[in-house]
Amino acid sequence: MLAPIIIAVIVSVAMIASVLFFPKLKAGKAQFSTYWMIALLGAALIVACSSAEWKKIGEAFLADREVNPLKILVLFLSMTVLSVFLDELGFFKKLAYLALKRNKRGQKGLFFGVYALVSLLTVFTSNDVIILSFTPFLCYFAKNAKIDPVPYLAAEFVAANTWSMALIIGNPTNIYLAASAGIGFGTYLQYSLFPAVFGGAASLIALYLLFRKKLNRPVCCEAEEVTVKDKFLLWAGIAHLIVATVLLAIGSYIGLQMWLASLACACSLVVFVLISSAVRRKKPKQLGASFLRLPYEMIPFMLSMFTIVIVLDDVGVTQAIGSFLGSDLPILKYGTLSFLSANLINNIPMSVLFSSVIEAGGAAGITAVFATIIGSNVGAFLTPVGALAGIMFSSIVNRNGVKFGFADFIKTGAVVSVPTLFASLGGLWLAAAIF
Repeated sequence: MLAPIIIAVIVSVAMIASVLFFPKLKAGKAQFSTYWMIALLGAALIVACSSAEWKKIGEAFLADREVNPLKILVLFLSMTVLSVFLDELGFFKKLAYLALKRNKRGQKGLFFGVYALVSLLTVFTSNDVIILSFTPFLCYFAKNAKIDPVPYLAAEFVAANTWSMALIIGNPTNIYLAASAGIGFGTYLQYSLFPAVFGGAASLIALYLLFRKKLNRPVCCEAEEVTVKDKFLLWAGIAHLIVATVLLAIGSYIGLQMWLASLACACSLVVFVLISSAVRRKKPKQLGASFLRLPYEMIPFMLSMFTIVIVLDDVGVTQAIGSFLGSDLPILKYGTLSFLSANLINNIPMSVLFSSVIEAGGAAGITAVFATIIGSNVGAFLTPVGALAGIMFSSIVNRNGVKFGFADFIKTGAVVSVPTLFASLGGLWLAAAIF
């Protein structure tokens, strides 16, 4: 048991170090993130140093059940295609422009407008897509308006990673933990709505108190007009996203698995765009750009972390942790521990690990699952290591010349994440008492 544990710890520390000190590896003009390479190497080493067999790991990947690693990846990538396609058409930037235009008189209205818009869009898309779409735009707008971009960037990041817990599609960690526990769309919404509302209110209050002095300065210019590139395809993309969300909601009632519903909608969109482009004699540029923007590095990273957790489970580590946590006070124990663990090993591998820990804990039940989901979402804005969204966010901010380093991230995150965590856990306690 000792060797796999040591390797897992080394991999976690190395991934954190890579994010902080050497996030990219250059090969000519190409650049590659290092975190997934470390995870891949760690997965190979942990299998080599344990009694686990590749055949057993392969069977776990292909298990004929509601959820397995491959189905999770298909679900996440399919929903990402639908969201990124809309972004390529200018949908999110257009909404951002309209929000900024309506609140041009003062920074306070602008601040609340950004938070509200990001929250709404995150619920129906995903936190990663929103971070990739809105962060460059907010940096650009704040620079031209001669205002401090930090309050808006913080509002965007916190809103995206608080309201992402509202629906199962908001975060890959939601998808994995809920699907692993056999929780459907409707049940998920029952238990997630109160935590999202309570956490959202707490995070907004904390953000405003933190930045209220900076929001007194006037806005010196208006946002630049944003035009939608193709309204016909835009409405087609919106329709497909709506259909996908509805199918995910009713899938458990009609026997349709979530990964199949999302894949069908993504494939339908691809076919529709190709046919309509051929009829209109236009190149499907937005579709091609969407596929180029997919987070392909997520594939080896998630599969590697699945492998590490499978081995740890095989040697009895997850059972030991589950027995230690037990079934008493599951909301507090699993919520706080998952929150802290996400910032040690990233929220995706943490969720993979905790899915087995929850099962080993026995009587902890559904509240432990949702407490872990809360920790995986809120933990994202304590440090940049907490989630891939944080890594992407920090990279974009630095590339745009905004001074918001690791220490600044932690200072903001510590002030906002702690009240948000306990408010969300309080919402979960209320939901559990009602349902």
